[in-house]
Amino acid sequence: MTFAHDYAVAAPEIFLAIASMVLLMIGVYRGNGATRLLSWLAVLCFAITLAMVLQADPVSNVSFAGMYVADSFTAFTKALVLIASAAGLIMSLGYIKEEGMNRFEYPVLFVLATLGMLMMISANDLIALYMGIELQSLALYVIAAFKRDSLRSTEAGLKYFVLGALSSGMLLYGCSLIYGFTGATGFDAIAKFMEGREQASIGLIVGIVFMCAGLAFKVSAVPFHMWTPDVYEGAPTPVTAFFAIAPKVAALALFMRALIVPFLAVSADWQQIIIVISVASMLLGAFAAIWQDNIKRLMAYSSIGHVGFALIGLAAGSAEGVRGVLIYLAIYVAMNIGTFACILCMRRKTGMVENISDLSGLSKTNPLMALALAIFMFSMAGIPPLGGFFGKFYVFIAAVNAELYALAVIGVLASVVGAFYYLRIIKVMYFDDAAEPFEGPMSLEMRAIIGLCGVFVVFFAFYTAPFVASAQIAAAALIP
Repeated sequence: MTFAHDYAVAAPEIFLAIASMVLLMIGVYRGNGATRLLSWLAVLCFAITLAMVLQADPVSNVSFAGMYVADSFTAFTKALVLIASAAGLIMSLGYIKEEGMNRFEYPVLFVLATLGMLMMISANDLIALYMGIELQSLALYVIAAFKRDSLRSTEAGLKYFVLGALSSGMLLYGCSLIYGFTGATGFDAIAKFMEGREQASIGLIVGIVFMCAGLAFKVSAVPFHMWTPDVYEGAPTPVTAFFAIAPKVAALALFMRALIVPFLAVSADWQQIIIVISVASMLLGAFAAIWQDNIKRLMAYSSIGHVGFALIGLAAGSAEGVRGVLIYLAIYVAMNIGTFACILCMRRKTGMVENISDLSGLSKTNPLMALALAIFMFSMAGIPPLGGFFGKFYVFIAAVNAELYALAVIGVLASVVGAFYYLRIIKVMYFDDAAEPFEGPMSLEMRAIIGLCGVFVVFFAFYTAPFVASAQIAAAALIP
């Protein structure tokens, strides 16, 4: 089968690639003084790319010899990635100026990482999958260590790089086994090979296991989560916010396509793998976060737990499960952007503070910020009627309908345990003695981001139907 190279199908990625080169040239000629200008130009590029993604034909279009696909599923997830990337860059503006990170490469690396994520989401071939992952990862390794005079930041970048290289090796080994046992790298060709087969061969299962291990690292699922707490704590806070949101969405979207499109016929073989890492992620995320004092490490374990909940939908292996994951991801993006925006406002005269105890009595010194953070914590705990409740509700329903009752029960119990450490933060803010107030008023950008995310989380219950319908259309593109 041959495909024409329809460049219009990949117009968003082509535009973003050209934009990254233009921004780089502007930075080279203007120097570090143009960092703020480049950041806003990068946000503008994300907005234009988002418009291009949403305007694209919702019908599935395959191009570049079957290696690239664009459909309603890719449009939904790309929109989340672009919104998360733009928010992450806007939240960085004040921080990079205050912390001596005002270098023009920063927004350019954000654009290149986002380009890699868009390529991951549209990958329809094992080779395209790897190219997208590496483009994203190489930019993220540099961003993690961007605060060069910080030992913690340098250590975070090095740990991320070494473990990322290991996971890429595992992923490539799995891909080579899949190619060896199917004779194809394209997802559609592999799916055709698998037609009529009730189960995969042992060699192919080993290949799928190694591929899942490589992808599990990218979403920081247990047991490939070991880098997450250290990198989240050591990386600059806006970089941590970016890591916690956009790459997770892209990697989970890729995870779903890489398993469902080529291997749906043998879903029973990979379903067990997903169930195990989902349960392990939920339990570790729930229990390990209880003893954390650093709020960034707590958010790292929280993100591991949330990945576990999202993987419940993938384990269901149905269109309903994919729909649940997409709804969960959209709400997850809003909750995390809002939470990290609040964390970025935790600044005193001595610099940024990151301990949970620093939030003591925040309701007395900054009641609006305390209210916003309380809303996000309640939502992450899954308290109705906030958005986080609906995210968990839809993945649990998918698991129940797929007869994965034990998985749904474990998910509910892990959610109850996880609620403890979210409620602890609320208790510290509202019932502990007031600590030294944070420095200065929030910037207009931060107020806007926190406000929009708060409104989305609080009022999600009132516009659930159209949102669920959009997720349903996106899921149908993956599982007709």
